[in-house]
Amino acid sequence: MRIRTARWEIGGRRLTVTAGSVVGNRYPDNFDVLHLDEVRPLAVVADGMGDGPGSTAAGRTTVAVFIREAATGPAALRAAVAAVQVAVRDAGRAQPGLTGCTLTAFLGGDDGDAWIVQLGDSRAYRLRDGCLELLTSDHTAAWLGILNGWYAADSREAYYDRHRLTRYAGHPGMPEPDLLNVALRPGDRFLLCTDGVSDQIDDRALARLLADGTPVETVLDQTLRTGGDDNATAVLIHVS
Repeated sequence: MRIRTARWEIGGRRLTVTAGSVVGNRYPDNFDVLHLDEVRPLAVVADGMGDGPGSTAAGRTTVAVFIREAATGPAALRAAVAAVQVAVRDAGRAQPGLTGCTLTAFLGGDDGDAWIVQLGDSRAYRLRDGCLELLTSDHTAAWLGILNGWYAADSREAYYDRHRLTRYAGHPGMPEPDLLNVALRPGDRFLLCTDGVSDQIDDRALARLLADGTPVETVLDQTLRTGGDDNATAVLIHVS
């Protein structure tokens, strides 16, 4: 497990960031891609779909293009994701199977704020004043089914639909991302993670881990202790 660290300043706020990734017990390789910028306030997490060469190509292409194109503001971020979509679709032409991945990113803004970019079912959480909030929505058939009351969250239908992505990088419809602008307050803790973390650790446990200031390596170790059914990647951001 390689742990990466960075220190950023955004609008007078100091941010301490740690990030890492583990393969888990299911796959022979890690199809998550993590970027933690040491210069500008930018963290990117991508989770490849499946375990083939298309998964690897999608994750690497998505992260490379996004970090090259990303700039603050909704128009610039949509343009960056559009460039990602084109590049992943082009990369997929040489692959025999599906080429696609999720994209979740945190980018510092210009006025003491930050932007969160979401495409797929990797997630961004915020712990503020002891309350853990899921800031992103999962772009899955299960999420739609549960929100619209088509079936219960613990139903068989929800279980089988939980990995049916409705939006992702490489999707033939080239869908736009969700964008969220958030203020940064001292004491805020943000977590960006792939579903290898959120599927293995429930929200109440995540809230306790973040409130205790648990190191990112302990969070990743917890995913292994609770099954390690997927690659797991996490980025912890502490605002002071």
